[in-house]
Amino acid sequence: MFGARMWQAVSAQGHVNSRNLGICNSDLPHFLGHIRANMPEQSNDYRVVVFGAAGVGKSSLVLRFVRGTFRETYIPTIEDTYRQVISCDKNICTLQITDTTGSHQFPAMQRLSISKGHAFILVYSVTSRQSVEELQPIYDQICQIKGDIQKIPIMLVGNKSDETQRELDASEGEALASKWKCSFMETSAKMNYNVQELFQELLNLEKRRTVSLQVDGKKSKQQKKKDKLKGKCSVM
Repeated sequence: MFGARMWQAVSAQGHVNSRNLGICNSDLPHFLGHIRANMPEQSNDYRVVVFGAAGVGKSSLVLRFVRGTFRETYIPTIEDTYRQVISCDKNICTLQITDTTGSHQFPAMQRLSISKGHAFILVYSVTSRQSVEELQPIYDQICQIKGDIQKIPIMLVGNKSDETQRELDASEGEALASKWKCSFMETSAKMNYNVQELFQELLNLEKRRTVSLQVDGKKSKQQKKKDKLKGKCSVM
């Protein structure tokens, strides 16, 4: 339908330049949905979808994990996809992370993301009670589309834990996670706190297959650093 020009406009990171396509920004969500609905499924892909209200730090968490960077300025996301090589059942596979829009204007894209997703990260900001309330309809839709969520890895994440002006304590996140029967973790993309741990814990929740950030038994740089510190002793 869109021709070869469509594929040339999509980068490896999932970014789309609408000017290259000759379409306006309002048509971009429909364009992205068409691409994703018609792309061939890769059996060795493990798809993680990140949901949350605008401004809670979804993109910051993903960029910190994938690229090790943090940007101070807020740039609204329509939808971005990032890929990283991981281990699935001792074989090489691709971790595909979809960073979704914080807007409620594109329900069809949200349903498509849920239907194709293997695991989900639900992000709120500890500085905004409203941001955690906005996760309820998303969680309800995951339950509706996926059915038995006991087998679906879901992480509830309270981001911006470095901020002093909190509206939510960690105990409130833990209580909601208990109600939703999912795991909970507080993070700070800015301070790089619990970011790597978040994605590894999410993969640990996968019971249908063995998924790990470590490839061929090789440990990540962060894990190597931790092991090195554990091996040191102190002289008093």
